Amino acid sequence: MKRLLLVGAGHAHAQVLRDWVDAPVPGCELTVVSPSALAPYSGMVPGWLAGHYRFDQVCIDFEALAAAAGAQLVIDELASLDPKRRRVGLRSGAVLDYDLLSLNVGSTLTPPAPQPGMRVLSMRPLGELRLAWEAVLSDPMLSTGDRPLSIVAVGGGAAGVESLLAALARLRGLQPGRTVQGRLISRGQTLLPDMAPGAARAAHAALAAAGVTVQLDSRWADNEAARCDLLLWATGAEAHAWQSEGGLAVGERGFIRIDEHLRSVSHPQVYAVGDCAEWATPLPKAGVFAVRMGPVLSHNLRAALSVGVPRAYAPQRRFLALLSTADGRAIASWGRWSAQGRWVWRWKDHIDRGFLQRFVLAHSSQSTPTPRPLPGDTA
Repeated sequence: MKRLLLVGAGHAHAQVLRDWVDAPVPGCELTVVSPSALAPYSGMVPGWLAGHYRFDQVCIDFEALAAAAGAQLVIDELASLDPKRRRVGLRSGAVLDYDLLSLNVGSTLTPPAPQPGMRVLSMRPLGELRLAWEAVLSDPMLSTGDRPLSIVAVGGGAAGVESLLAALARLRGLQPGRTVQGRLISRGQTLLPDMAPGAARAAHAALAAAGVTVQLDSRWADNEAARCDLLLWATGAEAHAWQSEGGLAVGERGFIRIDEHLRSVSHPQVYAVGDCAEWATPLPKAGVFAVRMGPVLSHNLRAALSVGVPRAYAPQRRFLALLSTADGRAIASWGRWSAQGRWVWRWKDHIDRGFLQRFVLAHSSQSTPTPRPLPGDTA
């Protein structure tokens, strides 16, 4: 009996499970390790932060997928990896052995320690974001009172822009009579450096319309905590500590180096996809790559189990990015092309809901997300 272990509830592993439901591999024991039964889809997280969706409406139900695939779901997180012995250690202290291991665990961040009177919300890992955001919304310091609130986002990429606009929209909507100020700090020279120039201009316009002060070529300093009630940490993706400690070949930033078949270049029994992996030429840390890797990963895991032959992954040269601005509009970027408006939001919502629907099983009770109108939105 072969043992296939999927660690992480990312987009690619959702595809592996969905394919397993339709065509399980005989003689293989499938186990999935995830920090929770519901895994948020990164593309819809900003809409949830803004109050546009409920949390369950932006999640893939890994419990239902695992059950339908005949897989064991273990609610836990990876703490250590021993690829020589083909063994992983979990946070709970449990140990799991494997013949094949696939890692789709995303990335993490290292935010500064909270200062007195300041809350810190890290945008990664996604699995911890729900409880952290709910704690912010229930904090009397932020949810009641009449003194002005200051929200600061650090990071000039998509996560920083979207999370700040979403948090401002949510807190202003909950407390319409209260002043909620916004500030975005980035050490970069421009916003959204990996996107079209027009997308960056649209982001600046959306931030200006929301009353946000933008500070480029700047860094967060601890002495700024006195001017901040809520810090949103959305800097560049970081590798998990265990990735550099487990013996796998990693790049300069600690991400697992993979070949064209999505295998570790040092340990071919280990596969890695999404943000935790590093292609020969590093790819942007964007969810679209994990989504595109999913079918190739699913195919190649089967090939490793003697079902078919492996397929090479070829990353797309351009990718579509859709950013919510939390006002009934969104920004689109593809290559040098960009657009923004309400129609882009409707397009984004349609794509996001369609993606989630792929993982809703016929017998599942999970409903397709039905968005609630944002302020100023029209049909």
